[in-house]
Amino acid sequence: MQKWKILIGISCLCILLAACGKTTNFKAEKDIEIQNFQYTNHENKTVTLDDLQGKPWLALFIFTSCTTVCQPMMANMADIQDSLKEKGIEDYRIVGFSVDPEVDTPKKLANYLKNYEVADESKWDLLTGYTQQDIEKLAVKSFQTLVKKTEGEDQVTHGTSFALVNQQGHVVKTYSGFTDVPKDEIVVDVESIIQDSK
Repeated sequence: MQKWKILIGISCLCILLAACGKTTNFKAEKDIEIQNFQYTNHENKTVTLDDLQGKPWLALFIFTSCTTVCQPMMANMADIQDSLKEKGIEDYRIVGFSVDPEVDTPKKLANYLKNYEVADESKWDLLTGYTQQDIEKLAVKSFQTLVKKTEGEDQVTHGTSFALVNQQGHVVKTYSGFTDVPKDEIVVDVESIIQDSK
């Protein structure tokens, strides 16, 4: 009888420990539904919002002729991917929206991505194939950030945040993507949001 009590106690403890192991600290800070889209990536393939659902993804806004913030942002995102790879985290995407779509062809975006020697290019989609008005509208409505191209200029004003999008296509958190980037926090959040879905 005493042995049975001990066995039951051990079993309960194991169940509790297993349950504790699955808890995460991720807390959504936002819940912004992303509008549907159908764009073209750097491999000249069509990418829709539906294609991205089922996995979390990190989003950023960039353009290939950017002379200021885009290079550090891309390098920071490449560092984040390095850390994700080191931790064995595989079930995610990285999506870069060109804010200069009339200039950024798929080929230009493909060459641009190669500059950063990313850990796994297959997880990236650098998107184009829409109008300037489309991306300015998407940025405001779906990411609550600014994109603005002044007529006659080759530079585009845009936000420098990274956005974490959940498996259902909702922005749940944003981070600085240019300076003081919380790289470790982003990696933990991606891992946590994946664990929460299991």
